[in-house]
Amino acid sequence: MDRTTGTSGFTGISGHVPLSPPTLADVAERAGVSRQTVSNAVNNPDLLRAETLVRVQQAIDELGYLPNRAARNLRTRASHLVGLRLSPVQEGTANAAMDRFVHSLVWTSREAGYHVLVFSGEGADPLEGYDDLVRSTAVDAFIVTDTYLGNPQATWLRQRRAPFVAFGRPWDDPEARHPWVDVDGAAGTELATRHLLDRGHTRIAWIGWRKDSRIGEDRRSGWSRALKERGLSTTGMASRVEDTVWSGRDASSHLLDEARPTAFVCASDTLAMGVLRTLAERGLHPGRDIAVVGFDDSQVAQVVYPGLTSVRQPLEEVAVAVVRALEDLLGVPTKVADGLLLTPDLTIRASSGA
Repeated sequence: MDRTTGTSGFTGISGHVPLSPPTLADVAERAGVSRQTVSNAVNNPDLLRAETLVRVQQAIDELGYLPNRAARNLRTRASHLVGLRLSPVQEGTANAAMDRFVHSLVWTSREAGYHVLVFSGEGADPLEGYDDLVRSTAVDAFIVTDTYLGNPQATWLRQRRAPFVAFGRPWDDPEARHPWVDVDGAAGTELATRHLLDRGHTRIAWIGWRKDSRIGEDRRSGWSRALKERGLSTTGMASRVEDTVWSGRDASSHLLDEARPTAFVCASDTLAMGVLRTLAERGLHPGRDIAVVGFDDSQVAQVVYPGLTSVRQPLEEVAVAVVRALEDLLGVPTKVADGLLLTPDLTIRASSGA
């Protein structure tokens, strides 16, 4: 496909480029087979001999033929659409990790022959929008991204036998058998804490989310584990707050007064931005006077002065793994992939003394 003109690049016998895209009949003529053979090559390739299938596929590639998806959907009762619910952006946060994930997911899904249908969830009901899509069979499957403790989406979809893959572990149901992909938050914060320990810090404070956040507690465990491995105490060095810049500012101010840390590890870049604000208010320089590490490697972390060291989630790898799990789930025969836990990296910048 020519990206600048939108034409298929198929040249007919006379040498001109036709106004319409190549058809199934064009492929049949080029390959020297019947139209039914071309249809079988697209929809039922197992019915063809290997040499015939290769010849038809070569003609398809040469002509840039795209099968009529709408007609194929009528035969297979498949929409090739995957539903993804987006929640409103929370004010006062710096996290845009979901944007990276959605972009990667859309691209990877397209490569696999699927398109992502995004629907909104403006209200307080976490199930808003799902029922209409399930009833209308408008999508083949769903991708669930909110897997915090008590979220009813997974259970609701499972009860209705609606296929789905989760980005996030089944925190409230360890025995769940649906496919999921997640990032090892504890490994990320442990990596961040060890980075600070290796730079000579021994009083490293933690600012995380409230105790009912399983994701927050998971990330906190990495910080705690790294300190305890070095024989260092965590007593009085942690704070649990809401995920806002202002909460991070207030928590870091209190910890600086009471615990006297030389470094902070935060559960998000949003909280780390609050720490940077506190340091600015006190005339302290991040990285030189107090080290700061965030989580998510957001765009803000990349541009804020002097550059925020942050744990980077492999969201592109997550998207690829989610789509693979979807293909297994929607394939024939159906295969339910095992849960997959991916390890993040640490992007080091000046805020941690680099």
